[in-house]
Formats: sequence, C-alpha cells, structure tokens
Amino acid sequence: MSVNNRDLKVSRLISETINIEMELDEKILVFGEDVGKLGGVFATTIGLQKKFGEKRVRDMPISELAFTGMGVGLSMMGYRPIIEIMFADFIGVCFEQIIHSMSKIPYMSGGKVKIPMVIKTAAGCIGSAAQHSQCLWATFAHFPGMYVVAPSNPYDYKGLLAASIQSDNPTIFIEHKSHMHKRVSNFILNEEVPEKRYITKIGKAKIVKEGSDLTIVTLSAQVEHSLKVANKLQSNNINIEVIDLISIVPMDIETICSSVSKTKRLLIIDEDYLSFGLSGEIITRVIENLGINNIKQIERLGNPDVPVPAAKSLEELTIPNVSSIENKIIQMSKSF
Repeated sequence: MSVNNRDLKVSRLISETINIEMELDEKILVFGEDVGKLGGVFATTIGLQKKFGEKRVRDMPISELAFTGMGVGLSMMGYRPIIEIMFADFIGVCFEQIIHSMSKIPYMSGGKVKIPMVIKTAAGCIGSAAQHSQCLWATFAHFPGMYVVAPSNPYDYKGLLAASIQSDNPTIFIEHKSHMHKRVSNFILNEEVPEKRYITKIGKAKIVKEGSDLTIVTLSAQVEHSLKVANKLQSNNINIEVIDLISIVPMDIETICSSVSKTKRLLIIDEDYLSFGLSGEIITRVIENLGINNIKQIERLGNPDVPVPAAKSLEELTIPNVSSIENKIIQMSKSF
C-alpha cells in the first residue's frame, strides 16, 4: 500500500465507523465501561461522547449484566445499541441476557420483535494471563440466534462493524487485542481503507492467498500468522491456500469445501480452545459435505485445553504462532 493519510490505527477505524453510523441514525447508542470520557479501553470510542452527548454515548458502572439487559430492552423499543464489553472474558456475567433474551426474543416472538444490537468486545492473547486472554467465539457460536464475526485486517474491521451495526440481527463483534493499536501499513492485508461508508458481507469467507497443496482455514490474528508462513513456504514449493473465515456464524462452508475439494488437505488454526470448538465444527462440516474418502489429510492447531499462562514464553507454547504453524505444515508436507 502506498503511503497515505489513511494509515490509521485499527482503533481509530472502529471509532470512525461508529461515528459514521451514528451520524446517519440517531437510534444508534453506545454503552459500556469507560466508553465516554476515556474513549474506551482501546480508544475505539474516542471522541464520540463529546460529539453526540452523554445520552447517546454513556459510561456504565461495572455491571455488565445490567447494561447488556438495558441494550436488549432498548433494541425491543427500536433503538440500535452498541454494547462494549471490554474483554470477551467478561461476557460470562452477561450470559443470562445474551443467551436467553438477545438471541431468543426474535424466535420467541415469531420474528415480530427484532434485536438490532451489537456486542463489541476484545479477545485474544497479548500476555494478559488466563482471565484476560480468551477468544470464546465458539462459545458464542454455540447458541443459535446470533451472528458471530471476527475481522482480521483493517479493511474488514471497518466494513464488518458497519454491517453488524446495520443488521437487524443481534451480533457479537470480536476484535483482537493485538490489532487495536496496529496501523494499516503494518498488516500483510493492508488494503487502503476508504473514509466513506461501506460494508463487508457477513457470512462470506475470503480466500486471502490461493494455493493448491493445502487449505488453511483460520480467523482474526491467526490470518496474519498463516500468511507469513504460507508466503515463506512458497519458496519451498509448498503452495498454501489461506481462507479468512471472517464470519463464524453464519459460516461460509461452501468456500471452505470448494478449496478442500481442490487441495485435498485441511489445516484449521484457531486461537480458541480445541475441544468442542470451532476447529471440530469445521472438520465435521467438511466431512459431511465432501466425504472422508475425498480428503487426504486433516489437522488442527489451537489452545490445548489449558488456561492461558501468564508468562509470555508459556503463552507462546500454548497458542498457535508462526513457528508452530510452520512446523505443523512441514510435518504435513511429508505426505504431499
């Protein structure tokens, strides 16, 4: 990407997106801890309270269950609230409202009551130990009735958030903590981000690198790690196709299956827990669609079902990274 005035931090792109949507729709509200005067823990709501006032951008007490429930009620009244939960780890206290109200009311009302609500939260490992490092997207995806999305690059952070805010479906929008203060030019996928309004389609994966030997399916920060390895191994004549899932619910299984039917090999890289999670779900759907006899290899990398350690050196042994991804692919390539 050429040097330009749009080489912004991801956090700035997020606040820019919310600003655009709030200018166009006075029913959009932002609630959360420190979202007002401080502009959010990652500066993703900076400047919004000053521009739109305390009635539309409101600091909340440390009671996530209460203000998530308030968001559900406001949605039922026709508002479009954005509820910020600082870290995905803290959403557990909100589950009563999320899994019994936010996700179920549209079904229980026969579609008559919409919940156009976004829960915006940050996930991922940045050396913050067990209670501040989880992704949990598979946990959210387990409950029907919600979209669950996780962008990997600046262009999709803006487009996917806009699509989430405009959607009439309740949506969990998951940022990665390591992305928040990273500038556009520091991403491999550094497509220039327009200032104007646009959307990234929910439910559609992207092939971010084409290849013929192996399909990698991943999301969020692991897309960058996978691309680094795929580009490096290209010189070893290992041609890897990398798919950015983008949307966990709804999942674009067609794009995944189309790729695997070509490469015959699948590697899923997931920062979330391995057991009962996203990687197992993708494997099951691929086998259901293609049949086990049409696939030569299936492997996965993820958190091996342990709380994330506090020590950075131990965290790196727990969560997929460039080194572990490369080692896994080299191991798999022995049977190519």
